[in-house]
Amino acid sequence: MNRQNGAERPYDVVLFGATGFVGALTAEYLAAHAPEGCRWALAGRNRDKLEQVRARLAVDRPHCAALPLLTADADDAAALRELAESTHVVASTVGPYIHHGRALVAACAEAGTDYADLTGEPEFVDRMYLEHDTRARETGARLVHACGFDSVPHDLGVYFTVRQLPEGVPLTVDGYVRTGAVFSGGTFASALTAMSRGPQTLRAARERRLHEPRLVGRRARAPQGSPHFSPETGTWALPLPTLDPRVVERSARALERYGPDFRYRHFASVKHLPMALGGTAAVGLLTAAAQVPAARDWLSARVEPGTGPDEQRRRRSWFTVRFIGEGGGRQVWTEVSGGDPGYGETAKMLAETALALAFDDLPATSGQATTAVVAGDALLDRLTRAGLRFRVATVR
Repeated sequence: MNRQNGAERPYDVVLFGATGFVGALTAEYLAAHAPEGCRWALAGRNRDKLEQVRARLAVDRPHCAALPLLTADADDAAALRELAESTHVVASTVGPYIHHGRALVAACAEAGTDYADLTGEPEFVDRMYLEHDTRARETGARLVHACGFDSVPHDLGVYFTVRQLPEGVPLTVDGYVRTGAVFSGGTFASALTAMSRGPQTLRAARERRLHEPRLVGRRARAPQGSPHFSPETGTWALPLPTLDPRVVERSARALERYGPDFRYRHFASVKHLPMALGGTAAVGLLTAAAQVPAARDWLSARVEPGTGPDEQRRRRSWFTVRFIGEGGGRQVWTEVSGGDPGYGETAKMLAETALALAFDDLPATSGQATTAVVAGDALLDRLTRAGLRFRVATVR
């Protein structure tokens, strides 16, 4: 646990953004799975909505009627500093993070408070590294981004795969992602925001590369692969330009277990070629539309933040990520799978990450770090017990 200067604080975990769609699901998960004695609280900008969330939780779990409620606006630096100083861990679901997440990260870095979020926005992660990594290392805060479907299954899936391969040799891993799910309004808004900020994203990535320490005697890469048919999976593989490969690369840079020369490639796995071509075209059109403010506003209005698929649709949703790892004359196929990736499983991943930060005996880290680096084995165990499946399919 991160107990800054040994000081006790009123809360173990504060969930910020508890009134949003994924925030409410995360609150439900914590209500059902937080360990006895866990001191946690709901936080957001609207007290009335927080009270509504608390009341819904208390219907099935009467003890939740006494959950503390903390009010703070995402832009109120003073209120966020007070919030950060009151807890050991903050879990945030408030996106788009580039617009609504910066002040909270700053507050946690300054207060020595662990922080976890759900961002899939590369620009935000790079900016937070540039602005707050140094201070977080000084205060002992652990800043852990991308703690949902972006990017836990991929980061921990590669971590799990690497553990099945020989040590001290060059390793390669390819990941193939398949899902059957729909987006919430908040996820769609974050994706549109990221697509509309291409130049800013590239600039932040360049600045980060200038400031990150160079690896000495080792190499870790996550190049973009090319579209191809994968005989191993029997599907068409399309490069996914998401945050996930960057997260895997950072885990590989930090952990020597990934070997002296590590390479990861990240693909969407599509069964039929017409669907692959159609998906590629749709992403291209959406990216182009996101550059035009009027078009972006029109698209955002189609799926409003705070909305999402109903419980029946979420129950039908699923994801599978297959990994093919090679090194030292050995090949291993592994798989990570679960239910609804964007909501039920994402809420589970964020909540379990926050609980691991609050209660588990983790490696000594500080500053911005990935889930694999901060809590690899502990989080693997937690998520396996919580129903996600990590398995070795084939070893050759």
